[in-house]
Amino acid sequence: MIEIVIVDDEPKNISILKQLLTFCEDALVVGEAQNIDEAIAVIQKQKPSLVLLDIEMPGGNAFDLLDKIMPVQFEIVFITAFDAYALKAFKYSALDYLLKPVSIDELKISLQRVREKIALRTPDNRLQNLVNNIALNDQMNQKIAVQNAKNGYEFVLVKDILYIKSTGGYTYVYVSDKKQYISSKTLKEFEEMLPPHLFFRCHHSFIVNLKRVKKYEKGRGGALIMENDVNLEVAVRRKEELLEKLKVR
Repeated sequence: MIEIVIVDDEPKNISILKQLLTFCEDALVVGEAQNIDEAIAVIQKQKPSLVLLDIEMPGGNAFDLLDKIMPVQFEIVFITAFDAYALKAFKYSALDYLLKPVSIDELKISLQRVREKIALRTPDNRLQNLVNNIALNDQMNQKIAVQNAKNGYEFVLVKDILYIKSTGGYTYVYVSDKKQYISSKTLKEFEEMLPPHLFFRCHHSFIVNLKRVKKYEKGRGGALIMENDVNLEVAVRRKEELLEKLKVR
């Protein structure tokens, strides 16, 4: 059973979430709160396994609340109306969020992710990474969460990513310190998440950091030589756009 506390300053939103949760397997609402003080009290009393947390609330926001109750011993799904740019901070940190208005299908998917995380119960610093990324305007200096072999997360600077490769049903993230990580995200998810002016999908199997390209070799589509001397094929249909981005003619 997932014991849930809902934190939202609008009673109507709490009622809607409670109603939606009645259609979700193993979901039990054990408390609710409309501001930071109420939230602290009910979380400390109920010790939930999940908090559905609205970003904005009277007297502060979700991050003010989290600062007061760190370290967090429960999973969090943020309820937000943030714009697309701000949402990248959540994706970078591998933290889940639901956009208002919340749909039952998205809620069910989110709860399934929570079940999987609760089963692992791996301590990590995703929340602190989220707070840091939101405060940092420069996307290249933000950190992205990638899974490690212990089913936890490591945090890699976006600017240190050389390229991302999809092969054999897996996605691999290669970074400048010669490390590589296997990610559960698809190449498409990375493409949507990373800054498009600096990362480019040059092939159906590769996304490259344009700042880490050492050389372009001519050919039908051509090839990119990365800083680590790895040769990556360029799809013919992506060649012109790539050369434009590289300012190569």
